[in-house]
Amino acid sequence: MTRFVEGEERSQSVMFPERLEDWVSEENPVRVVDVFVDELNLKALGFERATAAATGRPGYHPATLLKIYIYGYLNRIASSRRLERECQRNIELVWLTRRLAPDFKTLADFRRDNGPGIRKVCAQFVVLCRKLNLFTEAMVAIDGSKFKAVNNRDKNFTAHKLKARIEQLQESVARYLDELDRADRQATQVPQVKVQNLKGKIARIREQMKELGRIEQELKQAPDEQISQTDPDARSMATSGRGTGIVGYNVQTAVDTKNHMVVAHEVLNVGHDRDALADMARQARRAMGKERLTVLADRGYFNGEQIRSCELDGNVPLVPKPLTSNNWAKGLFDKRDFVYDAKRNEFRCPAGKKAIWRRAIEDGRGHIQHKYWPSECPRCPIKSRCTASYNRIISRWEHEEVLERMQKRLNHTPLASRWRRQTAEHVFGTLKSWMGSSHFLTKRIRNVRTEISLQVLAYNMKRAMQILGVGALLYAMQA
Repeated sequence: MTRFVEGEERSQSVMFPERLEDWVSEENPVRVVDVFVDELNLKALGFERATAAATGRPGYHPATLLKIYIYGYLNRIASSRRLERECQRNIELVWLTRRLAPDFKTLADFRRDNGPGIRKVCAQFVVLCRKLNLFTEAMVAIDGSKFKAVNNRDKNFTAHKLKARIEQLQESVARYLDELDRADRQATQVPQVKVQNLKGKIARIREQMKELGRIEQELKQAPDEQISQTDPDARSMATSGRGTGIVGYNVQTAVDTKNHMVVAHEVLNVGHDRDALADMARQARRAMGKERLTVLADRGYFNGEQIRSCELDGNVPLVPKPLTSNNWAKGLFDKRDFVYDAKRNEFRCPAGKKAIWRRAIEDGRGHIQHKYWPSECPRCPIKSRCTASYNRIISRWEHEEVLERMQKRLNHTPLASRWRRQTAEHVFGTLKSWMGSSHFLTKRIRNVRTEISLQVLAYNMKRAMQILGVGALLYAMQA
């Protein structure tokens, strides 16, 4: 006896339970997937082949393939090839599919062809959570994060990248030509193999130069002057690290602050968040069924028009203003040091003088900007701390009162930034952990939106099971 726990002999016969039902416990999360999909009207959601054709070879029901994908994303298995193998050996999937094992091509085609339906399924689970009173607080945190696409950085071109690459190749050609000249002068000391190698390198670089010339012509015709060769919809985006960036997509989420459920999400291929606030708040309010939402966001969402649109929709935005004043950076008085008097429509400067309205102009974005300045600027004793120009001009947007109201709300809500970080950033950390260090598996933005919808559905389903329990969630779905 070895005094260790020993396994069974491999030649020993084993009798599995006679019924598939006995393979899975009553509290197994796979039962939630099964019941949730069975309660859906897949035909109304737009799934292809939800009604079987009268002729031809029978196909898999969309419900079976959808169950496989939801189970896969719940267990960090997103690859169609891996799901094919799991259907053959995973007891939970054998139970879920009733011993069906679709091949990877069938699974991949289903995800590609049923993107709109899958996104509606994700929305249906949010509706279910709303019916279960999981959204009791009318507050959401909106945030965005960059996810890597199926596109290497070397396969993405902008005008700046293309210029740098051409200069690099030109330097390489010049260096190789110098080495060839040296080889001609020292013919007896340089092997012929090295000479042939240098000539081959020069020929390959010239071919690359021709290809870059073709890309340069395509770049001029591109709407945003950017080309991604592997995934045409992916775009180069800066990240938080200095001098770093990825080629990918900007994923937006709206997360409720109580239970951290993702109530709305979107995929963009622009590298900033400035134009996403109002739309994400609108989607979140509709999904939660609230008349009024408090919306938390970071400085990247600060945009006067977006904040105004958000307020006109009936929501309450809380977005801190970024400190981008050039005067403040130089140690001069910035706009915060000038007090506005709404009744008189004038500012009071730090020296106590009145800066009166002078004119209104339209800026490059179509906004009306009102201009104010005091007459005493040239004779002001503290002018050196204010401006180097003849007069200090103060600008005021025509709807500046919207931003002032929001700033007052922020002053009375000092924990808003902490609530946002604790709510939204946790979700992105979880999703990226599930996806690992790899990237999206699919190309084109329509397929990426399908993939992130499956990730969000799996995340929300796990949260609901953790909050309510598997048994309670099953009962609620079957009620």
